[in-house]
Amino acid sequence: MASQSQGVQQLLAAEKKAAEKVAEARKRKARRLKQAKDEAQADIEKFRQERERQFKDYEAKYLGSQDDVALKIKQDTHIKITAMNKQVATRKDEVIERILQLVSDIRPELHVNAKKE
Repeated sequence: MASQSQGVQQLLAAEKKAAEKVAEARKRKARRLKQAKDEAQADIEKFRQERERQFKDYEAKYLGSQDDVALKIKQDTHIKITAMNKQVATRKDEVIERILQLVSDIRPELHVNAKKE
């Protein structure tokens, strides 16, 4: 019976040792997964920054900076306003004359919706 008890004790000790090894293996696996996740996250961040830098270079090369775009819009607006002011100046007298002609030339007529009695 003592040998059987000793055999059981050995089995329990072996089972305990195996459980410890499994637990340690699980911990190592969890650490490796966490490390892999951190490395992947760092790679993703590095890739994102690289792509963002490439986009900014592309934007600066082909579109110019935002200040350049704003300046160009401002210049275009100024040119259009100047052209409109020139048109107003050249046609101002014609328009005033036409308005005065329409205001002073009154022809009394019944409106088409007015009832004739």
